[in-house]
Amino acid sequence: MNVAILHTLRATTLALWSTWALAAAEPAFDRSPQPMRAAPSALPAGWQQGVFMEIFVRAYQDSDGDGIGDLRGLISRLDELQALGIRGLWLMPITASADHDHGYATTDHRAVEPAYGTLDDMDTLLREAHRRGIGVVMDYVVNHASWQHPAFQAAIADPRSPWRDWFVFSQDAPQGWKIWDANPWYWLPSRPWEHGDPKTQPPAPPGAKDHFFGTFGPHMPDFNLRRPEVFEYHLDSLRFWLNRGLDGFRLDAVPHMIENDAVRWNDQPESRALTKRLQDTILAYPNRYVVCEATAEPQAYGDPAVCGGAFAFGYQHHFVKAAQGEASSVAALATYYRSASPRMATFTSSHDIFAGLRLWDQVGGDEARYRLAAAGYLLQPGTPFVYYGEEVGQASLPGLTGDRPVRGSMSWNAERPGAGFSPKGPYNGRAPNADTHHLAAQRADPHSLWHFYREVIGLRNARPSLARGDFAHSSADGLLLAFQRRLGNERTLVLINYGQGPALARPVGLPDGVRPTLLWRSSPGPADASAFMLAPQSVAVFAIDG
Repeated sequence: MNVAILHTLRATTLALWSTWALAAAEPAFDRSPQPMRAAPSALPAGWQQGVFMEIFVRAYQDSDGDGIGDLRGLISRLDELQALGIRGLWLMPITASADHDHGYATTDHRAVEPAYGTLDDMDTLLREAHRRGIGVVMDYVVNHASWQHPAFQAAIADPRSPWRDWFVFSQDAPQGWKIWDANPWYWLPSRPWEHGDPKTQPPAPPGAKDHFFGTFGPHMPDFNLRRPEVFEYHLDSLRFWLNRGLDGFRLDAVPHMIENDAVRWNDQPESRALTKRLQDTILAYPNRYVVCEATAEPQAYGDPAVCGGAFAFGYQHHFVKAAQGEASSVAALATYYRSASPRMATFTSSHDIFAGLRLWDQVGGDEARYRLAAAGYLLQPGTPFVYYGEEVGQASLPGLTGDRPVRGSMSWNAERPGAGFSPKGPYNGRAPNADTHHLAAQRADPHSLWHFYREVIGLRNARPSLARGDFAHSSADGLLLAFQRRLGNERTLVLINYGQGPALARPVGLPDGVRPTLLWRSSPGPADASAFMLAPQSVAVFAIDG
């Protein structure tokens, strides 16, 4: 056999071996095309303007005694949510993940986290929620995946792998990068996901090759969303859930989808354009809802030209500060919606501690201030999001780090150790005020926080102007806030006295010849409702329909 033939055989063998090796490394996850199917909404038009509740399924209700909240546990509590008047649920990620906690380290965008249940359980949740007039939206993580995602595992198994195109790799270490005080480029051979904190990664040796990018750390590498096939995979994954009847999405971290360089890494024009494509895909289905997390420029993402809805980061602090008697925040509440989109989503706390501790801790356990903060965002425009446990005054967990203080298990009753969450005990910890502030006690007390929330949410559900109306004739007089909500011929006047003493309101813009009708007061007031005299730290709502 001559040398040329030997070289040919060797090259053929190597090519076959390479083909086999790449095929063997083919990642196992569903990336099949998902054409849009007819998926009519089971909900009434306008449900998106109702009050939502954000739920951390892992910490909400355990149905099988394993110490982990699950979908069946949530299903068992739907009647409680309906009784409160909730119209929508935002589920923190319920897709398969590697973190065994928050769920943002996704390993499969089209599978349910096994600890939470199955696709059949998700279908049951949708069916049962819809039967109660409640929509369900889920968190979707588009920016990144877990380092254990099959596609990333295939990418790091072979530097020639075509799956490297799905993520952001660089042979040389890019210089000058810093995101949240950490270098987002990680040296692959060091297995950086094993070293914990992104800020304490061991330095790569000079000239080291093979780095990858992770905005949120080495355990969650960024997708390369410049690649059409990668972004199309996400559009198909959205359609996978929408075809099953899901009512929408909360899109996570969308301003971080595209980074251009070490300076231009947040909220790039390309990220806004991709966000619009995500929105268009979702809203191609009838009566759906989409809201985005965009901490730096929330109002820009609330514009229909980008996401069409965004959380009002920064604004949430004014609800609390107004309740604490800060006149500048009362003024902010009077002016924000003069220019902000009514598509903004309002809240006082969430699963991210940077947004604030639980409302109970923000007001120091003062229930009068708690009610004022709640009324402030439940009666204004936008879509209000109640954080699970907020409706009963659940406190944050002391002595924990990171986001864990605000991610404790729901307090259902006074049982020990788990307050009704699980016979195995609480998740992360039992709320320090669980003996008194749990659902069973709150429902039994007609003067409780739960009943306050139910009454205010009930007002919003009963008055279309409160749910969908515009924001007009707003004013701040020291610690007294007044504004109107208007829809067609229906007008609702809201007065909130944040002060420690009684206050006489002088609202403007009242229709001539219309006598206000008191709809609801949080505290007793004078018999003559038209006097607009408010008790200290109280709320009054009037119909001024003309």
